[in-house]
Amino acid sequence: MNKLTVVWWELLCAVSVFNVLAWAATSALAHRKSLTLHPLARQSMRLQMLLSAGYVLGCAYRSAFPVYDVGRLVLVDTWLSSVVVGRSVATVAELCFAAQWATLMRSIAQANDHRLGLAVARLVMPMIIVAELCSWHAVLTTSNLGHVFEESLWGLCAGALVSSLVLVWPRCSREQRPAMAAAVAIGVAYVVYMFRVDVPMYWTRWLAETQQHRVPLTLAQGLIDASARWTVTHRWSDWQSEVVWMSLYFSVAVWLSIGLVHISGRLAPSFAAPRPRLPRTARFQENSR
Repeated sequence: MNKLTVVWWELLCAVSVFNVLAWAATSALAHRKSLTLHPLARQSMRLQMLLSAGYVLGCAYRSAFPVYDVGRLVLVDTWLSSVVVGRSVATVAELCFAAQWATLMRSIAQANDHRLGLAVARLVMPMIIVAELCSWHAVLTTSNLGHVFEESLWGLCAGALVSSLVLVWPRCSREQRPAMAAAVAIGVAYVVYMFRVDVPMYWTRWLAETQQHRVPLTLAQGLIDASARWTVTHRWSDWQSEVVWMSLYFSVAVWLSIGLVHISGRLAPSFAAPRPRLPRTARFQENSR
């Protein structure tokens, strides 16, 4: 077994253990804080915790059983590493992550009577469901074009959320703005990464496939192939192209999921009820203070 590959895998597993412990500590803090909140705010915070648990545990599973989906490459020779199982776990985890953002955006928009923010919050899950279908198409057919569409949808969704947060900013109180600023900064960094690194990577892979005249599998062929075929490899050269995104995905993205619980806690007082809609003149005076 290649030493570099082993060290990388061990780091992924170690980070996953840390992430689970961090989620447990966050859960304890959130539970204590929720006892002092309005019932609606408490419900929102608990939903964030449950959704974050789905993402944290899903990423921990995938760290223990890494899979290069399109190439059908695995580190551990077990059915738990099969592409179908790993992709199913990833789908649930990613839907939980998307739901966290949708929940946060909906709460902020409702509290500040922002219709565009509510519309964006409602669009998040449909967009990500389509992204997941594109991912499954790529995984089953072994064509990276599906991943290009998938990652583009994730990036566009994040961009819409960031834009909505910026537009709702003038209506938020000064106490809410630090948490809002953190969410915007994280969102901008994510969008930049997706369109500067992730999407171009899959686009390059798809171009290479077309130049090699590779014929994609049908969905039926792909389902059988992804369920029954996996190649165990520990060569660094086989995993090197996956190291960057997997390392960031199973660490930074998980920390972001846990961080959303803390952000929702900072914004929780505003979740209790929508602010009354003021006349235009009164809103201008309030925002200028």
